[in-house]
Amino acid sequence: MKNIQLLIIFSLLIFSCTKKETTRVVEDFNDNWNFNLGEHPEAWQPEFDDSDWRILNVPHDWSIEEGYHKYTEKTAASTGFVKGGIGWYRKSFTLTPADKGKQITILFDGIYNNSTIWINGQQLGFRPNGYSSFAYDLSQHLNYDGSANVLAVKVDRTFYADSRWYTGSGIYRKVQLIKKSPLHIAQWGIKITTPEVLSEQATVQVKTHLENSGAPKTENISINYQVFNPENKLVSEKKTELENTLENTCELKVPSPLLWDVENPALYTLKVEVFENGKRTDVTTERFGIRYFSFEADTGFSLNGKALKIKGVNLHHDAGAVGAAVPKALWKYRVEQLKSMGTNAIRMAHNPHSKELMEVCDEMGMLVMAEAFDEWMVPKGKNLVFIGDNKAPEAAAAAYPRYFNEWAEQDLKDLIRRDFNHPSVIMWSIGNEIEWTFPHYSQTYNKVNGPSKKYYAHTPIYDSLTVRTAFNEITGGSDLLAETAKKLAHWVKEEDTTRPVTAGSVQPSIGLASGYGDNLDVYGFNYRAVEYDAAHKEYPNTCILGSENWGAYSEWKNCVERDFVAGIFVWTGFAYLGEAGPWPRKGLEIAFFDYAGVKTPRGHFYECLWKNAPKIYMVTTPADESEFSYSENKGWNFEMDYYEPPFWPELRKWEWYKTYPKWKYDTGEQIVVQTYTNCDEAELFLNGTSLGKQKRSDFADDNIIKWLVPYTAGELKVVGYSKGKETSTYTLATFGKAEKIAIRPYKTTLKANGYDVTPVLVELLDKNGNPVVDNEQTINFEVSGEGLSIGVDNGWENNIQNPKSNAVETYQGRAIVYIQSTKNNGKISVQAKTKQLSSETIVITSE
Repeated sequence: MKNIQLLIIFSLLIFSCTKKETTRVVEDFNDNWNFNLGEHPEAWQPEFDDSDWRILNVPHDWSIEEGYHKYTEKTAASTGFVKGGIGWYRKSFTLTPADKGKQITILFDGIYNNSTIWINGQQLGFRPNGYSSFAYDLSQHLNYDGSANVLAVKVDRTFYADSRWYTGSGIYRKVQLIKKSPLHIAQWGIKITTPEVLSEQATVQVKTHLENSGAPKTENISINYQVFNPENKLVSEKKTELENTLENTCELKVPSPLLWDVENPALYTLKVEVFENGKRTDVTTERFGIRYFSFEADTGFSLNGKALKIKGVNLHHDAGAVGAAVPKALWKYRVEQLKSMGTNAIRMAHNPHSKELMEVCDEMGMLVMAEAFDEWMVPKGKNLVFIGDNKAPEAAAAAYPRYFNEWAEQDLKDLIRRDFNHPSVIMWSIGNEIEWTFPHYSQTYNKVNGPSKKYYAHTPIYDSLTVRTAFNEITGGSDLLAETAKKLAHWVKEEDTTRPVTAGSVQPSIGLASGYGDNLDVYGFNYRAVEYDAAHKEYPNTCILGSENWGAYSEWKNCVERDFVAGIFVWTGFAYLGEAGPWPRKGLEIAFFDYAGVKTPRGHFYECLWKNAPKIYMVTTPADESEFSYSENKGWNFEMDYYEPPFWPELRKWEWYKTYPKWKYDTGEQIVVQTYTNCDEAELFLNGTSLGKQKRSDFADDNIIKWLVPYTAGELKVVGYSKGKETSTYTLATFGKAEKIAIRPYKTTLKANGYDVTPVLVELLDKNGNPVVDNEQTINFEVSGEGLSIGVDNGWENNIQNPKSNAVETYQGRAIVYIQSTKNNGKISVQAKTKQLSSETIVITSE
C-alpha cells in the first residue's frame, strides 16, 4: 500500500512538471565577475585564463576605486582627476537542457563606455554610449549541456578626458539575465498612457509589442491585462485576441482613479500575460501613474489641472564617494533630502540616468526632465583650460560626437522606450547648450548686439526679423543645428507623442529666430532669466522654462513673478565630481547639498523659498571677508564681484556667499550675521539680549536679513515671527575643544539583499554638545557584522582622500560612511574613532 501511495505521488509530480508554464525568469546577474585593468587582447576567448583576476560584484566603478590623481598621471580636471584605461569583465555560468528553446538575453543598464561584448567567443556588439541601457540575444551561442558559458566585456575608457564631468568607468549599473519563451513581450515592449482622466473614471491605454523567436507563424495568441491599484486590489481587467499580428492596443477603464502627483504619487501596477493556444508564455508587470499635465505659453505648467511651479534641480549621475555605481537606496536618500527642502523636479543632466533613480522619482513624486545628450556631432572643448588647471591632450578627449550620426537615433529611442512608463517623466530633452558648438550662433549674437555687451548681464535684441536677417547673412540660410534638432524631435515623436520635446538653450534670442526653437515644444533657458520678458513678448506662443539656473534669489524671483515661466532647474541639487580644478578641487560644491548629503547654506535659503513651513537659519562671516557691507547712512550694500574664483571669473555666479556655520571669532571682531527665513520678521539675541527685530520685506533685494555684530562669546540665537507669533528659532553657540563624537545612522534597519545602504553621519562635539567646526580630525570607522563600508566622505570639494577607505578627515567637524548590507540576516556594528575619542557603537539590523 505504501509503495502504491509513493507511485501516485511520483506520478502527480511528473504530471505537474509537464504542465508547468515556462514564462520569463529575470535573474540578478551582478555577482561573481572576474575583473582586471589593462590590455588583454585575448580575453574575449572562452579558454582565456582569468584565474588570477579579481572577483567582484557589479555595479562597479573602477575610477572611484583608483582614487584621485593629479593631472600628470593621465587624469583630467574635467572628469574629476580620476583614471580611465581599459577594463575587462568575465563571467562564467551554466544552463540546462530545459533552457534550450528559450530566448535568453543579457540586459546591461549602463557601461561606461565603448563596450564590446562576447559570449563564448562570439562578438555580440559594440556600444559607444556610456549611459544607454541595451540588451543582446545570447540564445544561438550558448551551451545547454551544463558546460560553462563565458561572457566577456571589454570597456575602453582610454579617452580619460571624454566628458565635462565625472563619468565613472566600467559596468557601473546592474546586469540581468532574462529567460523567455519564444513568444514573449519585447524588451521595453509595453507602453502605457492615460489619454482620458476624469474623477469618476480614467482610460488606460496599453500598447504591447510581442516577439516570436520560435515558429514563423503563431496562432491563437491572446493577451490578458490586469490593473491593480496602489493597495494591490484588482480594479480593471481585459482580455484581447490577436489576429495575424504581434502588435496590440488595449484600453482599460479604471474607476475613481487615484492620481499621481508630487504630493501623493499613487502608483498602479499593470500585469500583462501572453497566451498561445491557451498556454501562458510570458508574464510581466509595469508600474505606472494616472496623471495629466500641460505646458501653456501664458500660464506655465499644470499637473492634473492645477497650476504648479516647477521647483527643480539639475543632477549629475555620480553620488560622491561611490562614484557612478550608485545603489537605489542611496538615490532614495538623496531624493528624500531634495524633497525635504521643497524640490519637486529633477533634470537628469545631461544624459540618461539609472533605472533605479527613475523608480525613486516615481515612488516619491519627483517630476523628471529626461535628457539624452550634452553633445551632438560637434564636441565641446573638454580638453581645454576652463575652470581648472588641466589641459589634457586633444587625443584624450575623443568622445561620443564621433559616433553621434551613427548612434543618436538608437540611443535616443532606447532612452524613451526604457523610461516611457515612468509617470515622473514630463519632458524629453534632446540636448544641452548645443549652440556653443556651432559658432554661427555666437557670431549672430555679436553681430546683432555688439561684442561689447556682457552676455550674462543684458537683454539682447529679440526682434525676429533683425536676428533672422543677421543669421542668414552669416549662415547663408543653412543651419545644421536646427536641421539636427528637427531630426531628433521627429525621432522622439515616433516613440512618444504624449510628452513635449525640450532642450537647454544658452542663446534663445538666436535659437528662437533660427528655426531651432520650431522643433521644441518647451524652450529651455539656461541662465537667461534676463530674457524671459523679451522672449515672451516676441514669441507669445512659446512655452518658457528655466532649464538651468543659478541658485540665486533673483532666479526664483524672476520665475515666480511670471505666470508664463513654468519653473526653474537650479544648478545643482547635489555637489558633483568633475568639471573641476585647480587641483585638488575634484568637483564643484555649488549645490543644495554637499557630497556627504549635508544641506548647504544655499539649500537652507531655497528651502525658505520653496516650503511654507516656518523656518529660520543663520550663518556668519567676518566683515572683512563678507560681500555685504554696512554703513549708518547707506545701510546694507552688496557687491557680487567681491572676489573672483581662479581661472574663470564667471564661476562666481554659481557660487554662494562666503559663510561659516559658527559663532566663534576674535572678541570685538565685526561679524555679518545672515539669516534665511520665510518668516515675516526675525529677532537676534546675543546671550539673551535682543539686538533688534527686522522685517524680511526690508531686505527685498536678496531676501536675507542681516545684522552687523561685534563678536562676544556665548550664544547667538535668532527667532522668526509670522503674523506676530514666534514660529521658529535657530542657535549658534561658541564651542570648545572636541570631546565627543556623535554618530547617527539614517536608517537602523536594512534589507539583507546585498544592495541596501544607509549613510552614517558623525559629528565632533564639545562637552556641552555644541558642534566643533574648526578642529578637523581623522575619523576611523570600524564596521563589523553583516555589512561593509562602500565609501567615506566629508562633503568638501577639495577632499582628495581615497573614498574607498575606512578613514577620512572631517570637514567642518563632520564625516560620513556608507554602510551596505550583505545577503545575510544579522547585525551590523559601526563605531567612529579618532586618536583620542570614540563614539558609541551603533547597531544596524539587516533582515
